[in-house]
Parts: sequence; structure tokens; C-alpha cells
Amino acid sequence: MGQLFGTDGIRGEANRYPMDAETAFAVGQAVTFLFRTPGHRARIIIGKDTRLSGDMLACAIAAGVTSMGGDALLADVLPTPGVAFLTLSMRADAGIMISASHNPFADNGIKLFAGSGFKLSDEEEAAIETHLLAKDLPASVAAPTDMGRALRLEDAVGRYSVFLKSAFPRHLSLEGLKIVVDTANGAAWRVAPETLRELGAQVEVLHAAPDGRNINAACGSQHPEDLQAAVRASGAHLGLAFDGDADRLIAVDETGGLLTGDHILLICARHLKREGRLAANRVVTTVMSNLGFFIAARREGLECHTSAVGDRYVLEDMRRLGALLGGEQSGHMIFLQHHTTGDGLLTALQLSAAMLASDRPLSELARIMDIYPQMLLNVEVARKPALETVPAIAQAIREVEAELGDEGRVVVRYSGTQNLCRVMVEGPSARSTDRACRRIAEVIHVALT
Repeated sequence: MGQLFGTDGIRGEANRYPMDAETAFAVGQAVTFLFRTPGHRARIIIGKDTRLSGDMLACAIAAGVTSMGGDALLADVLPTPGVAFLTLSMRADAGIMISASHNPFADNGIKLFAGSGFKLSDEEEAAIETHLLAKDLPASVAAPTDMGRALRLEDAVGRYSVFLKSAFPRHLSLEGLKIVVDTANGAAWRVAPETLRELGAQVEVLHAAPDGRNINAACGSQHPEDLQAAVRASGAHLGLAFDGDADRLIAVDETGGLLTGDHILLICARHLKREGRLAANRVVTTVMSNLGFFIAARREGLECHTSAVGDRYVLEDMRRLGALLGGEQSGHMIFLQHHTTGDGLLTALQLSAAMLASDRPLSELARIMDIYPQMLLNVEVARKPALETVPAIAQAIREVEAELGDEGRVVVRYSGTQNLCRVMVEGPSARSTDRACRRIAEVIHVALT
């Protein structure tokens, strides 16, 4: 990670550096400069979620693109995976998504995709960051006669919806299914209900009235309580909760029970394996997956590879290992045979397909794994030194690991997008797990704040 780029692009408080108009303008310039070639006018897709600051940042990025001689193709409100899809399908040179994902509305972020639909490489991000910090791009702007245009993509949502429907098995239908959808007042507020209805589902929609400030507010994948209650009250077959940019999914079964990304990954992996469509019976997950996931994966005959936390690392390992399915406990799922990035709506359709093919309710499918007691605490930190270099923290982790032995594990890491240290402990009982997690978190709080 560099000074500006974290594990998922650039992120910060809106209208404050680096999420200000000046930096956004420079990002538009830098991306266009990186991908323009003599005689070729770079074409850059720009999408956003529903945050109030999205308009400012989109306009600034588009101005940067056009000042450098590129064409800015404005997709308006669209999920992050929709921007990745359009970038590839329209043969654009790059895609830029303006979103802070599951963060509060006051934050925003910039995610970048190459023309392949995959996120930019570390080297490409480093090249862009170098220009942003050096502020050397004004010398390379286009001549007045060579400036670009900003063009609105009126059919962006429709294009993305057609792609999603094409990934759903043709021999299956959602007819007869009642689905409750929580769009988190975010980027999927239109496309999610429309796509599900067009595939035949009866859809009840929650939190689909974005006002610029209510994205992720007590709703969506981070707060599924309303969804759970609505599923129970309506007798729905399942519930689907997205985050602000709809690149992740959390599901709810017909009883109101919560399914994490671990459940979804296992259910989809078993389904694909039984149909002979899971390459080498291999899945990729992260160290944050529950201990029960790894036990269930072995029982199902799945080869499980563990990557670093972050969907970009999951994807890197998937491509290196030839895996077609990977994901995170948080709900990021990558179906590489269909898409280049995590996609909450695509995941919802694949989960629905697995449920329909099994002819069993989602609550039964969720029994594929037992959940071991797990405690996760986020500790605000003022700095991020290597954890092993802070004696008090290193000692606390060693002591807890020794106490847990083979009956649990500890994962402590910094967030790649926020000033947080995440402490995750699994253990034999809820009480011992909670106590151990809080013990480490308190030491981190004292040492790093």
C-alpha cells in the first residue's frame, strides 16, 4: 500500500484530502494519462454510489479525464461490479467507481479498474500515485482542440442487469420465490429489485430510498436486523442484504437466520462441485473465515486455500491457482467464470440457483457448517506500526494463543481502508473467546492511541 492507495483504492472523509475535488480531478488526469496512447482517445467509465459527495467527485474526475484528452462515460449510480462489467464489455480503457463501500455516508472512495475488468495492478496504482503526489500532470494536458467529452450512459443499469440475468442458469426460474431485498439505500437500489423481478421473483424491498445521507445507515449487509424481521413477518423464502456499493452479500434464510459469507461460499462450492463445475474442487478464502468453515470444507472434499484479507488478494490467489470460486466471510464472493470482481447481486443469483437445484430451504443448506464462537473487535488506532514490533501487543497475542492451544486461533490485522486494528479470536466457548479478544483489544488501545 502507498500513501494514498489502500487495499481497495483511495478512501477518506468527503471534501477533505484526499477525497476532495482537487485530488479527484488529478485522479481523472492520471488514469487518462496512464492509458492514453498516440492517436487513441482514452475512454473512462465513471460510476458512483448514492453518497452526497458522489456528484462532486464524479464531476471532478470527469473534468480531469476530459482535460487530458479522454472521454468520460458517466454511468451515474451503479454497483461497483457494474462498473467493472461495463469497463470490460464496452472495451473502455479504465473504470472508476466512487464509493466507500460499507463505510458511513460522510466517507467516500475511488476504486480503479483496468480495461480487463480487473482492479489495477499494484504497479499501475503506484504510477498513478506518483503523479498525484508529484502534481506534474498539468504539463501534459491536451491542447484546446484535443480535449475530451463527458457523455452520459443512459442504459448502464440495463446493460448490467442483462449481464446478471445471463449468468443465471437458463433451466431455472425464480418464479414462486418470495425474496426480501435490503439495498442499503445504496448503488443497488434500482438494479437489484428490477433484476430479481425480471427473473420471476416476488420481491419486497427495504431501504431503497437514497437521499445522499442514508446509505448504510442501520441497514444493509452491516445491519441486517430489519431484513431478518421482514423475512419472518412476510414468510419469504430468503432475504438478501447488500452493502453501499453492492459488491458484497449477506443472506437470511426463511426462519430469519443469518448466513455469512462463509455459509454462502460453502453452499455455492458444494453445488458447483456436484455439477462438476468447480475447477479442481478448489476454493479460496481468507484467514478471517470461521474455524467451522475449514472443517466443513474438508468434509465436503473441497481443497481450501487461505489468502490474505481483502478481495484483491483472494482474486490474486484464485488466478494463480486456477480457482473459479473464492470469497470472504464479509460477503465478498468472486465467481471467476462469470465476473472479474466481487459482485453481491451475482452472488445472490448463484445462491438462489443452488437453493433451487437442491430443492431444499436455505435453512437446511446453512447446516453445512457449524459456527465456532468468534469475537471480532475493531480498535481505533492513531498509527499502524508492524504489530510484532510492539512488545506489549506481541506478548498479549502469544499468551492468548498459548491459552487456546488447538481449540482456537487469533487473527490481528489492520484495516486496509480505515484507521482500525481488527482483533478476531475463536475459541471453545463464547465466554473465553470474548474475554481473550477484549484482552488483546485493550492492549492495542493503550499502545496505539
